[in-house]
Amino acid sequence: MVDHGLQPGSQEVALRARKACEDLGIRNSAVLPVQVQQKGSGPEAAAREARRAALLDFAEQQQADQIWLAHTLDDQAETFLIGLTHGSGARSLAGMPERDGLWARPVLSVRRHELRACLPAGVQAWEDPHNADPRFLRARVRAEVLPVLTDVLGDRAVVSMSRTAALLARDSEALDGLAHTLLEESREQDAAGLALPVGALRSQPAAILTRVIRLGCLACGVRARDLTMEHIDLVARLVTDTSISGPVALPGRVSAERVHDRLLITSAEPLA
Repeated sequence: MVDHGLQPGSQEVALRARKACEDLGIRNSAVLPVQVQQKGSGPEAAAREARRAALLDFAEQQQADQIWLAHTLDDQAETFLIGLTHGSGARSLAGMPERDGLWARPVLSVRRHELRACLPAGVQAWEDPHNADPRFLRARVRAEVLPVLTDVLGDRAVVSMSRTAALLARDSEALDGLAHTLLEESREQDAAGLALPVGALRSQPAAILTRVIRLGCLACGVRARDLTMEHIDLVARLVTDTSISGPVALPGRVSAERVHDRLLITSAEPLA
């Protein structure tokens, strides 16, 4: 159990959760206190980063090969709705994967109320006050948006949104794989960045082209959270529009330009 220390009495809540695990026969349970460094990413993201770091460290200590998370089908629907506001395509709408490295979500196909109904006798679900705090986007989606959608479209709307997320994740994975192959087969790399043949990129459908550019930018040091679709579209124009050649400034002191028949993505810092 991770104690974020963000609420009065959080340590007592974490200790009760640990005691419940021990009563159920779960060995090696522990309370992991963390300090949440609230930076520009916002409190939700800061808490998530601190929690994930603590869990990864504990998993390494225990030599665990999986970290189970309790995200449900309802959480997936909420993630899907939030992704709609990002405007960045299938990647935003694909939601959370059932498995991502050590992270596993074994109850992602289970509704939240069904999971609560399966709690063993004597175990009480803890309702985190932050989950109902209207300061947080997910809490408002859960309390205000989803109820309206299910009232108008029916309770199956939650299931349908989750299924759509799974289908988009599958499609996105296939397209990402094709883009990765093209990038690896055509890239020319040096200490400053990489070069890609414009002719090979120009012949690709937009879904592949934009993915290759995204992967190239990430390889040259742009952080995923800083790279927007607007950045990617500007770089894509260097390939598709012969009247412009750049340069295009990207986050992380990275830039892109077309030089003759090459798209160059370079970093001001030497690549590792």
